[in-house]
Amino acid sequence: MPVAVYVLGLSVFALGTSEFMLSGLLQPIARDMDVSIPTAGLLISAFAIGMVVGAPLLAAATLRLPRRTTLIALLAAFGLGQVAGAVAPSYGVLFASRVVSAFACAGFWAVGAAVAVSLVPSSARARAMAVMLGGLSVANVVGVPAGAFLGQHAGWRAAFWAVAALSALGLVGVAGLVPRTEAPTGADRPRLRAELSIYRDRQVWLALVTTALSGGAVFCLFSYLAPLLTDVAGMDEDWVPSVLALFGVGALVGTAIGGRIADAHLFGTLYGGISASTVVLTALALTAHHVVAAVSLALLLGVTAFFTGPALNARMFNVANAAPTLAGATTTSAFNIGNTLGPWLGGLAIDLGWGYPAVAWTGAALAAAAVGTTALAARLPHAQGASRVVVGSEVLEAEPHGEGRRDGVDRRDGLRQTG
Repeated sequence: MPVAVYVLGLSVFALGTSEFMLSGLLQPIARDMDVSIPTAGLLISAFAIGMVVGAPLLAAATLRLPRRTTLIALLAAFGLGQVAGAVAPSYGVLFASRVVSAFACAGFWAVGAAVAVSLVPSSARARAMAVMLGGLSVANVVGVPAGAFLGQHAGWRAAFWAVAALSALGLVGVAGLVPRTEAPTGADRPRLRAELSIYRDRQVWLALVTTALSGGAVFCLFSYLAPLLTDVAGMDEDWVPSVLALFGVGALVGTAIGGRIADAHLFGTLYGGISASTVVLTALALTAHHVVAAVSLALLLGVTAFFTGPALNARMFNVANAAPTLAGATTTSAFNIGNTLGPWLGGLAIDLGWGYPAVAWTGAALAAAAVGTTALAARLPHAQGASRVVVGSEVLEAEPHGEGRRDGVDRRDGLRQTG
């Protein structure tokens, strides 16, 4: 794997820490800003909304710019957004800083994902995306618990300053180790209208919906995991960072396993991971009052949720192969539609008086819906007829699940419907 891919994963560690650390900071932020916990939870949705809108906009705006220069500019803007959050005098300013930071984060994800898959052969896409997602997993193992610890002992603003420092470190790595690229010209010049044509494909929309539902299922629960542990399971607040770290350990394990098998068993990875998340969330809803069960299931949820991450990313790049930058942007938007939908639905359930276990039930329903859209995507190519899988200069006939075979080895690249 090229070193530049690992540098991108390191940068994602900073982005992921900022995105997820609020799950361990909701209570101190709510106290300091004098707002309710569901209102503080909207800061998570604000970041996700910024990612949803920012990914396609920035991907389109930077389509013809040198990619390394774009990554550097976006990391710098993200770091400044963290500084703005650290000094925010009010909830409104903090909310706005989250949206601005999310725009920069979204752009980095979209461009960085396109760079990562461009540096490896198509048969290693899931592994390349696993490295980037590994940055998120490490953020959950180290960054999120560290942010919660800082929030408890040095104030939540210290966590924002720490992420700003991490962003500066990532910027240095990208500037020094990601290959320099010139803006393409002539026939190779990207054309936005041509890339937008991917949205005519039903498989692109199915991949988007599946990703959004899968992400929403997890973050519906994860966003309110801290108060669920303290108010329902009866855990002392000081132990919350440790449980968040366990979730991160599970995420790291899940990403590593999923990244290794997704290239060979794409739909099997999707079915297995999303179905397992449905079961884990249902079990958590039933046993949330028991601290040992709640902690154990939080760990398992990290495994099952991130197990599917490389496959979800690779699937989008496969069905939108003609537009790699917008494919990355679409995946980013899809994940964060889920990250917006999940916390909002979870907060709604809490405000309706159904209690914190209701967020697990809501997450289980979203995950079950994602299993359904995965099944539809798997059946659709067979219903429409054969697909062509382009691998280098060869054209392979795809099997019903969009998996071409040559010499007994599964291959996947951009799927183009025939007929």
